[in-house]
Amino acid sequence: MCPFKKDIRNILVFRNDRFGEFLLNIPVLRALKESFRDIKIIAIINPYVKELAECVPFIDTIIEWEQKKHSLLEKFKFINLLKSKKIDIAIMLNPSKESNILTYLSGIPLRIGYARKWGFLLTHKIKDKKYLSEKHEVEYNLDLAGSLGATTQDKTLSLNINSYIITNLLKEFGIEESDKLIAVHPFTFDPIKQWPLRNFTQLCKELVKGLNTKVIIIGGKDELSKGAEFLNLDANIISLIGKTSLTQLAAFFKRCRLLISGDSGPVHLACAIGIPVIAIFRNDILGKSSKRWGPVSEASIVVEKNNLEDITVEEVLAKTRSLIK
Repeated sequence: MCPFKKDIRNILVFRNDRFGEFLLNIPVLRALKESFRDIKIIAIINPYVKELAECVPFIDTIIEWEQKKHSLLEKFKFINLLKSKKIDIAIMLNPSKESNILTYLSGIPLRIGYARKWGFLLTHKIKDKKYLSEKHEVEYNLDLAGSLGATTQDKTLSLNINSYIITNLLKEFGIEESDKLIAVHPFTFDPIKQWPLRNFTQLCKELVKGLNTKVIIIGGKDELSKGAEFLNLDANIISLIGKTSLTQLAAFFKRCRLLISGDSGPVHLACAIGIPVIAIFRNDILGKSSKRWGPVSEASIVVEKNNLEDITVEEVLAKTRSLIK
């Protein structure tokens, strides 16, 4: 239990890595707001996540701090910025030596994180057991909040997204309101989690043929080159790779029946919107298992095997049919 509970006004939450991991901390933010009255939450995030952070109802102030090598001057300015915020507690949700050092030098009285990466600079720490994948990442994140006495019964992801921000883009690509849409994200950041792209292309063709739907391929600008093989497959297979911002992608998901994806950030974004996900995982690497990183929305399905090559198009197609029914 936090010894300063009555005096807490400002809590800093440090999570400046990729957007999927960021989204899995929404229950932590909710737990803090539910457990401490009248607090302000200051979130340190990667700049490219800012547009999503602005849609999280529990964040009061956003500070951008990119994961890169910073100059001494940049660090000095950042430390002074943190000092000016009069922060009572800092929670390091993604452990890093830099975050531990910066919050220590900022004079934040209560610093909570994992007992690694210069964890001796923290005032309160817990052992990092995430690599064991004994539970979901959401639960691991809540363990840190729990060391403050912060809890919540609502472990869902949630974002406030305006649906209309995607309207003009969909019209540009000939997508009508009446169209039935399935989103497919065929890429992963980590190659060892990649279901073969040839399987994804075959799956897309089968979805169009068998389910009377349009298939929309999604991805970031850095995935444009990999998405070339999805072009000209079928008039009803449309590529939006590199065409949407993160908030536009979230708004687009509201129009979709479901998302089919490998282990990647869009899985968690779709869960935050509330649509079901069919997620393709390998289950032979403990720290990358679906038990830790799988979708948390209702009705979602995980298709997993030790070897991704052994997961067939027919299996994923069957799961898609059952989910739609």
